[in-house]
Amino acid sequence: MTSRPHVMIVEDNYLLLDALTAVCEQHGVGVVAASSGEAALTLLRQRGAAIDWLLTDISLPGLVDGWSVAQAYRAIHPDRPVIYASAGERRERSPVSRSLFLQKPLRTREIVEIAQMMAQTTARAPMEAAG
Repeated sequence: MTSRPHVMIVEDNYLLLDALTAVCEQHGVGVVAASSGEAALTLLRQRGAAIDWLLTDISLPGLVDGWSVAQAYRAIHPDRPVIYASAGERRERSPVSRSLFLQKPLRTREIVEIAQMMAQTTARAPMEAAG
């Protein structure tokens, strides 16, 4: 694995997924993209060890929501950050410690700031940049 950080982006809005992917890649962050919770869980099983960050929408189509994706990610990487995004309130669950919550709709500036923050990390030390 190279020192280039990688993020899994789980987002069912294809326009937003494309925008997030493009901005992250422009800032040197590799992207693994999923448009459903089920697809995200499959990708985590296949490539979870190589993912440094998780950015997930909370409300996803199907049976697997963003909270469940984050739980699966944290089972692989218990100390790594999760970035939650939602158009609604934080709901009944709270984000895991040292994670971020973004209110949708996301502004371009927020997307760029998140990509820059992730780009400043390495595969060996993503938590130091988040904390």
